Amino acid sequence: MTGFGMSLTPPPLRSDSAPARTLVFLAALLVVPSLPGFAWADIYAYTDADGTVHFSNSPSGDTRYRLYIRGNGRQRPGIAPGVVPIAPSDHDVARFTRYDDWILQAATLYQIPEQLVRAIIRCESDYDPRAVSVSGARGLMQLMPDTASLMQVRDMDDPRDNIFGGVRLLRVLANEFNGDLDLTIAAYNAGDGAVIRFGGIPPFAQTRDYVVNVTKFYRRYRSIADITQASLGAD
Repeated sequence: MTGFGMSLTPPPLRSDSAPARTLVFLAALLVVPSLPGFAWADIYAYTDADGTVHFSNSPSGDTRYRLYIRGNGRQRPGIAPGVVPIAPSDHDVARFTRYDDWILQAATLYQIPEQLVRAIIRCESDYDPRAVSVSGARGLMQLMPDTASLMQVRDMDDPRDNIFGGVRLLRVLANEFNGDLDLTIAAYNAGDGAVIRFGGIPPFAQTRDYVVNVTKFYRRYRSIADITQASLGAD
């Protein structure tokens, strides 16, 4: 971990983000993301009749949107070239406890709550290591190739390697955002650059829903001792 300059005794994750952070847009636009392996998409915006500004990273043909921030060119709408998406398809409830040892080992090594690791895995891949997203993210923690390389993952399809790489990324993000739970989760989904540029959780419906869902499962894993029961909570 010394290669990332991270403290081995970081502050605990917290969820008391200041709402004002979501309003800090313009001041953050010139900040360069600290994790170059992350992809981030073009960001579009439009102002409605009430003066409310709407943001999206996928305007889906809505002509009201205009380009607001240009991404880094690593993320494109639709299926990425050369990617064959594979939806999670493992319906065996044993999958929820199949990776217990590795989850605990990685959580202990990088000082990330085990329940948070489980919540990320539940929302990313539903505990199916064969899952591949349309953008090319792979495995239990849905790592992109560039990010996996940055996290020193040798085989994204290996469940153990994927877990350790994903939890290492969570540690980097938790340090970057001073242990803020919401921002760490948002950055795992949208990239730290997007969180920095918007001064908080990016105003993308997908990212905001992701933060809500991960937080929901995080709380379930903290409050329900039975891992399978906690994992079967309604999505």
